Amino acid sequence: MPKAKLPRKSTHIDMTAMCDVAFLLLTFFMLATKFKPDEPVVVKTPSSISEIILPDVDIMLLTVDPKGRIFFSIDNKLKRKELIDEVNTNRNLGLTDQEKTAFALGSSIGVPFGQLKQYLAAAPDEQKAFDASAPGVPVDTSVLSVNNELAEWVKSARLQNPKLRICIKADGDASYPNVQKIIKTLEGYKIFKFNLITNLKAVPEGTAAYAEKHKA
Repeated sequence: MPKAKLPRKSTHIDMTAMCDVAFLLLTFFMLATKFKPDEPVVVKTPSSISEIILPDVDIMLLTVDPKGRIFFSIDNKLKRKELIDEVNTNRNLGLTDQEKTAFALGSSIGVPFGQLKQYLAAAPDEQKAFDASAPGVPVDTSVLSVNNELAEWVKSARLQNPKLRICIKADGDASYPNVQKIIKTLEGYKIFKFNLITNLKAVPEGTAAYAEKHKA
């Protein structure tokens, strides 16, 4: 006796619940996301043909603006809180918890230790005005110099996070001696590996790099 064939019907899935969940997640991320603070200075980096991509985390950024001023920053907010605790203790800065939080949530620092408390206590708009005339982090060619405050930042940051990748982002119009002071400071701590941030440009035809890139 032949079996009765049941009619085939297409499967229907109600996507209403899925759409509701998607919009709820989207709304949550829009409300919970905190944008990265603006950098205090605009830097136009020189061009190069290097295609090395920097990692997204564990970055120590040393910025040099056209005037030669140096700004210091690390990306990890939790490590920033530990860093400012360390520096506050070592330098007896007398920072309050609110000022430490302002440092942890902020961007780059470009003031000497003597002005740091005043800077962190200021409102965001006042900090922007402060950045315009900030002298930058003092630096010297020797890590033993009392004037080399960048050395203190570098040493304390690496103690808090040994995985930090050091990146120098210098403006194309910045003078080399200012960049050299940073390099000498790193060398003083036996740091010989760091990255120079540049803009990517096309490899010129006829060069060895062009031949290497386009070889069969």
